[in-house]
Amino acid sequence: MNYAQLTDAIQEYTENEFSAAQLETIVRQAEQRIYNTVQLANLRKNVEGSLTASNKYLTTPNDFLSVYSLAVIDDDQDYYYLINKDVNFIREVYPSAASEALPKYYGIFGPVTSLETELSLIVGPTPDQSYDVELHYYYYPESIVTANNTWLSDNFDSVLLYGSLVEAYTFMKGEADLMGLYDAKYKEALMLLKQLGDGKQRGDTYRDGQVKYPVR
Repeated sequence: MNYAQLTDAIQEYTENEFSAAQLETIVRQAEQRIYNTVQLANLRKNVEGSLTASNKYLTTPNDFLSVYSLAVIDDDQDYYYLINKDVNFIREVYPSAASEALPKYYGIFGPVTSLETELSLIVGPTPDQSYDVELHYYYYPESIVTANNTWLSDNFDSVLLYGSLVEAYTFMKGEADLMGLYDAKYKEALMLLKQLGDGKQRGDTYRDGQVKYPVR
């Protein structure tokens, strides 16, 4: 399903003509709700960066939402995955920035530049040398509004459609029975997506065995 097909379906289901701006808002709100409900592997990125000696801060990418994992790589190319802690824990354990070693912990510090949207991470202890780092993080993929087609629209168009219909009927202040119907269909489609993102993508048959229902 592409964006034109999605918006046509929204207007046909609701029997209502929306402006282009209204449709864009409806679809973006639906995408945001879906992406914050299911932790899909498709919502993760992997980037490499570096920590510099005597600097305990690491700037995150512009599209950063949250950390999946953060690893420090030493000169032997060995990976050391850092443990997430609150900033106050790191400050208490390493009160002096002069305590330098291979970092063990990290936390989301907040903006450290004039750009308030640019988050940074703090590590502890302070790096004693420059280290390569590998950051896996969650982000919002490009919206179908601008991409025309997305992984979600190609593989789970039902959850995107019914999520958009819920947003559309909320905007229209639609009838309660139809709102309830579309909300139920949305939750049904969302459950299938959660089975993928929060279930199947987190295991395999070798480790977990096949799904088996009891036979009587």
